[in-house]
Amino acid sequence: MTGPGARPRVLVVHPGAELYGADRVLAESASALATRFDVTVALPGPGPLVAELEARGLRVVLCRMPVLRNSALRPRGALRLLADTVLGALPALRLLRSAGEAGVYVNTLTLPSWPLLARLAGRRSVCHVHEAEQSAPRLLRIGMAVCPALADRVVANSRFCLDVLAGTAPWLRRRATVVYNAVAAPAEVVPARAELAGPVRLLFVGRLSPRKGPQVAVATLQELLARGVDARLQLLGSVFEGYEWFETELRGTVAAAGLTDRVELLGFRSDVWPVLAGSDVVLVPSVMEESFGLTAVEAVLAARPLVVSDGSGLREAAAGYASAQSVAPGDPVRWADAVERVVGDWDTVRAAAVVDAAEARRRHAPQRYTEQLVAVVDALTGSGPAAAVPAPRRPVEAAAAVSGAAR
Repeated sequence: MTGPGARPRVLVVHPGAELYGADRVLAESASALATRFDVTVALPGPGPLVAELEARGLRVVLCRMPVLRNSALRPRGALRLLADTVLGALPALRLLRSAGEAGVYVNTLTLPSWPLLARLAGRRSVCHVHEAEQSAPRLLRIGMAVCPALADRVVANSRFCLDVLAGTAPWLRRRATVVYNAVAAPAEVVPARAELAGPVRLLFVGRLSPRKGPQVAVATLQELLARGVDARLQLLGSVFEGYEWFETELRGTVAAAGLTDRVELLGFRSDVWPVLAGSDVVLVPSVMEESFGLTAVEAVLAARPLVVSDGSGLREAAAGYASAQSVAPGDPVRWADAVERVVGDWDTVRAAAVVDAAEARRRHAPQRYTEQLVAVVDALTGSGPAAAVPAPRRPVEAAAAVSGAAR
């Protein structure tokens, strides 16, 4: 039990240990909660996120847990999911009782077992939703709503994300709060180069996956070259395990188009700022929904002109920035047009990007994020300012409500 004067104990749970966008947001979330609570972070395995969290003074434990991934749709993946569920249940319950006395913060809706186990352990939970699969089949959307349905409170990282969730389970809107991601800014904003001497330096940052659109970035480069625009492209990121075929396919596309000397695959780097500083224009060409758009915000924070897919949370993330253009996804002709507009009005766009960087720093300041996130968890635990928190539903009631709302 927590003794007099001790800080309430909160367990933070996250489905991975890499250092991509969602992982960096988790690090900010855990640091934010640590300003008010005694935080323990549970991860499913080792990875670079462990060192990042420990460097922030956070306690990290590894705990076997089921994580909903696309691989679970295949027999081997389904068996692994089942094994993780069964073998991870008791360790998770012990951890909830020892480190989650004040509640559990579940990061992403791919961890539905944790709110359920929290109820079994008599703990309250908050689910932080970062996914917005608006075009997913209805059955999948119902499944994705289970985690927030079982949780006592919900945090969404954008209005779009909340709207998609509420489209499946409208009653969740009553217990939800929108909190925009904290995005750490570079220590120093380096304006883009004054003159575009030599090739235009295009940059894609993100997972190498079909939905993120690196193939669109390559096609955009090809279109620019066909128009006589001297340009090069860097791809910063790596693939999910099991998607190695896509990187092979992407490299084959580059080679077949004769672009090997103009496209550079940099792989994964935990520090994106030096690469952003060496770029001229950042492309975020996702071809499917994004709940928010961390890479888009990072481009703005780095004072780089941005071309981003027009739709979903990406539109929301890029709204109000003069140096950002939203373009129909998947159309390299329009993307090349957008890049040419940047090049043709370089002085104006370059100056606007510096102004936008200051605004992005204000919007996504970690201090603002800390205050909003702590307020939500304070209300959940009852250890802070009073707030209306719906009474917990029993697991069967919650699941039935989601199913009924989606009919």
